[in-house]
Amino acid sequence: MKIWTRQFQTTMAAVVSVLALSAPTASLAQTPAKLDKMVVAGWSKPITEITNLLVEEDKGFFKARGIELGYVPGAGGGDALRNILSGQADIAFTDPGSFFAALDKGEKLRAIYDIYPQNVFNVVSLKSANIQKPADLKGKRIGVYSLSSGTRQNLQVLLHQAGLSESDVTVVVTGLLNFAPLMQGQVDATAATDTGLLVGKQRGLGEVNVMEVKNHLNISSDFFVVREETYQSKKEVLKRFLQAYRDSANWMINAPEEAAKLAVKYAIDGQNPAINIEIIKLRNLSSVSVNTQKNGLGAFDMQSLQTGAQAYKAFGVIQRDIKITDVVSQDLLPGKK
Repeated sequence: MKIWTRQFQTTMAAVVSVLALSAPTASLAQTPAKLDKMVVAGWSKPITEITNLLVEEDKGFFKARGIELGYVPGAGGGDALRNILSGQADIAFTDPGSFFAALDKGEKLRAIYDIYPQNVFNVVSLKSANIQKPADLKGKRIGVYSLSSGTRQNLQVLLHQAGLSESDVTVVVTGLLNFAPLMQGQVDATAATDTGLLVGKQRGLGEVNVMEVKNHLNISSDFFVVREETYQSKKEVLKRFLQAYRDSANWMINAPEEAAKLAVKYAIDGQNPAINIEIIKLRNLSSVSVNTQKNGLGAFDMQSLQTGAQAYKAFGVIQRDIKITDVVSQDLLPGKK
């Protein structure tokens, strides 16, 4: 069976400019007596890179906006979407490839917040394997996090750049810690993210070749997605949720050291604060783009996404034309009327 699957260079001045544009007001609204529960379906277990979603007990960003926050873990963006479609959660933390694939199957979904407007996916191999370009993947065993993950989607994007298809490689499901199989020789390459690569290097990965998918298709890595019914019926609650999430994202950008310390308490992979802060800094950078500097965290680059949807169809990953303006909305973003 053959399958498929996340840098943006910025300056601290750019990050500061985002904070100035999108920082929460000094005094948050008083917490109402009754909170509205919103459950996020994640693509992962509670890991360091989503620390801002895990620290609600300490920081109370969502409670301050009248939201009781819940989190359902998953194994990939497809899992996150299945969890909202089955009613286990309200909001999916998912990747564009999984989103496009679900739309292609006829699901009624709406993307409402661009979490990471930078493509952070890559394919990594040991130097000794001499895999330097996408064409070199032919005939190789390639690890992915899961069959419903962004690693799978972005791998297929990379394969198509070389004129390859799923039948030209062997995909191996390795789980989140997918660098161990690479180090042990169980796969020739592994599809991962920038933070995954960082952790792998910390654990002795050694010299590697890295093919970054952004060099071939630089679209967002993750969105918040809801069912169309939820979008239409819960706009006021969703607006408060997105404001709370932006508050939390701004906090993590502005206080990475504090976030790294709290990750020790809340993230399953957060035992080492020194590694935590490097992961958090990488994820903070991927939260920022030229577009978000102008329009605030969470703002979509609609033309980039339309280009991405057209590319996925051209690659044969999806069959239908997707009109981004029909399935991506920015009216719930903080500051929108």
